[in-house]
Amino acid sequence: MDRLIYTALSGMNASMTRERMIASNMANAQTIGFRAEVLQTTPMTLDGPQLEVRAMSQADVKGALMKEGSLTQTGRSLDIAMQGDAMLAVQSLDGGEAYTRRGDLVVSVSGLIENGEGLPVLGENGPVTVPQGAIVTIAEDGGVMVSDPANPAEPAARIDRLKLVSTTGSKIEKDLAGVFRVPGDGVLPVNEDARVLPGALEQSNVNPSEVLVEMIEAQRLFDMRTKLVETARELDEGSSRLMRLQS
Repeated sequence: MDRLIYTALSGMNASMTRERMIASNMANAQTIGFRAEVLQTTPMTLDGPQLEVRAMSQADVKGALMKEGSLTQTGRSLDIAMQGDAMLAVQSLDGGEAYTRRGDLVVSVSGLIENGEGLPVLGENGPVTVPQGAIVTIAEDGGVMVSDPANPAEPAARIDRLKLVSTTGSKIEKDLAGVFRVPGDGVLPVNEDARVLPGALEQSNVNPSEVLVEMIEAQRLFDMRTKLVETARELDEGSSRLMRLQS
C-alpha cells in the first residue's frame, strides 16, 4: 500500500510546484521581457532493500519558454527590445553576472544605467555610467550615446556599449529573481552581431488565457492525487479489518 502512497505523494509535490510556477507566470503576464517559466521533472528512485520499486519525481523550475513576446513602440530613447536570441547582461543582486530581456532602462541619480528591476546594466568594462544631465540614447548595436543638452548642435559621443550576449548553444537557468544565469557562475561572451530595437519594448510572452487553463488543470490533478492517498487509507483499513476477522 505504501507504493500507492509514494506515487500519490510524489505527484502532489509536483502539482504544488507546478501551481507555484503557473502563479508566477500569471503574476508576470504584464512584466516587460518576462519569459514564461517551464517545469522540469526528474525521476528519483529510492535505493535500498525492497525500495527500488518506489520511485518519486522531483519537479524544479529552471527552464523558460524562450519564444519572443510582442513588441510595443514607446518612442522613449532608453527603451530597447533585444532582437533574435540576444540578451542584455546585468549585475545581479549578489554581484554576479545575469541576463535578461527586460529593456526598460533608466538613469539613476548616480548616473548608473539600470533596467526596470533596478539591476545595473553591464557594458564593456562593467556597469555603465553616464554624465549627470547628459542626453542618453542607445544605438542599434547597443552603443551608449551621450550628448550635451547645452550644445545640441554637437553630435552624440559614444562612451560605451551594452553587453549583449547570445544564448545559442549555451546552458542557462532562470533563478528565483527572474533573471538567467550560467550554471556554476559562468559568463557568456559578447555577441558582436547582436542588435536591439531602440524606442520599443518586448512584452511578456505569457498567454494569460493559457495559464488560466493550466492552473485549473493543475488544481484538478492535485485533487485527484489527494484522493489517491484517501483511497490508500481506506484500503489499508479494510485489510486490517479483514485480518482481525480471520484471527
